[in-house]
Amino acid sequence: MTRALVFPGQGSQAVGMGRELAGAFATARDVFAEIDEALKQSLSRLMFEGPETDLVLTENAQPALMAVSLAVARVLEKDGGLDLKRHVAFVAGHSLGEYSALAAAYALNLADTARLLKRRGLAMQRAVPVGVGAMAAMLGMELDLAREIAKAAEQGEVCDIANDNGGGQVVLSGNATAIERAIAIAAERGAKRSIMLPVSAPFHCALMKPAADEMQEALAEVKFGEPWVPLVANVSAAPVQDPTEIKRLLVEQVTGLVRWRECVLTMKEAGVHELVEVGSGRVLGGLTKRIDRDLKSSSIGAPAEIEVFLKTI
Repeated sequence: MTRALVFPGQGSQAVGMGRELAGAFATARDVFAEIDEALKQSLSRLMFEGPETDLVLTENAQPALMAVSLAVARVLEKDGGLDLKRHVAFVAGHSLGEYSALAAAYALNLADTARLLKRRGLAMQRAVPVGVGAMAAMLGMELDLAREIAKAAEQGEVCDIANDNGGGQVVLSGNATAIERAIAIAAERGAKRSIMLPVSAPFHCALMKPAADEMQEALAEVKFGEPWVPLVANVSAAPVQDPTEIKRLLVEQVTGLVRWRECVLTMKEAGVHELVEVGSGRVLGGLTKRIDRDLKSSSIGAPAEIEVFLKTI
């Protein structure tokens, strides 16, 4: 069976994440220790014990989610015998998960990945004053209709498509007043439901341009290698291995559309039969089922799940 590893984005964090892994595997403890050292903070303690108010801050949630994903990935390899080049066709990640995917595929080292995500989180938070921006999920709506609604809601402000998650779930991002207008228009146009998301900034829209500029500088300072397996990139929904192109796409991703539905279909069309969600939560597994029911999906974040998965390779 041809597999791809996929890595979750913001929203999958929870207090207690990674604690079982650290208790069960020295490999996981080593990953957490290396990230704590790189960030000069006890991120692992925050992950294990909270408080949740600190964990959900973008600057902490982003490296924390990467930490759990990489702990699982390294345990699969070092303790379970997963051979990345032999057993995995692609890696992909949802938004910040793209950094986790690149670290898992050895394009980036752990310390650099942690520092980049810390900086990314801070840059995104600084880009837009709290309360100015917002995001909303449109449920039961396809991309073309969401585009029409976003265009109608702009009225001189920003209202962009942030995520095409598949299964009729599209996320809009931009000025809070424009997002409120979009929700009202969506109701008139027959949207099943629209939900304002509990986020601290409007990610993946034009308002994030200052953060994109900062990440361009940050990425220029870091050495990238070629990932061991191709990355299916968020903004192109196409496989990429060239380090220079990957950096460009990561900058574009800060303001660009996360084309997750297309990423999943790209992997399926290339022969992938199973998407394995590596890390905290089960969000991507749920999206996979909505995008294509023929694709098998599994989520691996705890020792028991690792054990079950390793029996299948």
